[in-house]
Amino acid sequence: MPDGTALAFDFGERRIGVAVGEPMLGIAHPLTTIQAQTTDDRFAAIARLLEEWRPAQLVVGLPTHADGSPHAMTQLARRFAQRLKGRYGLPVWLVDERHTSLVAESLLEEAGLKGRRQKPVLDQVAAQAILQAWFEQQGEAV
Repeated sequence: MPDGTALAFDFGERRIGVAVGEPMLGIAHPLTTIQAQTTDDRFAAIARLLEEWRPAQLVVGLPTHADGSPHAMTQLARRFAQRLKGRYGLPVWLVDERHTSLVAESLLEEAGLKGRRQKPVLDQVAAQAILQAWFEQQGEAV
């Protein structure tokens, strides 16, 4: 397992959930949700997070159908991961995110957030689940 802080991203076309964690501790924490309109604004927000947290690696959730086959968002998430690697020169990992939204919803329900109250934090908690999955089974290097 690589050392140093990791930032994880739950990529979406409207929102990008972000989580942070330390591989040595194996604990991920939800951080923020980026809701920028343009690609430039999204990457500017990511650059600010990288400046603040100084991660050693980045992790991106890779969405697929339940059977593992790719769909439209799979390619967009791969492209996002490639752009992160190209822009910031950090190691980037892809992690299967098939069940992370369900995990995130369950965690939020346990915390007493149900229905619409989950929406503002759902993406960052999904990113937390992605990062936790990476701690447990690294995934695919970009």
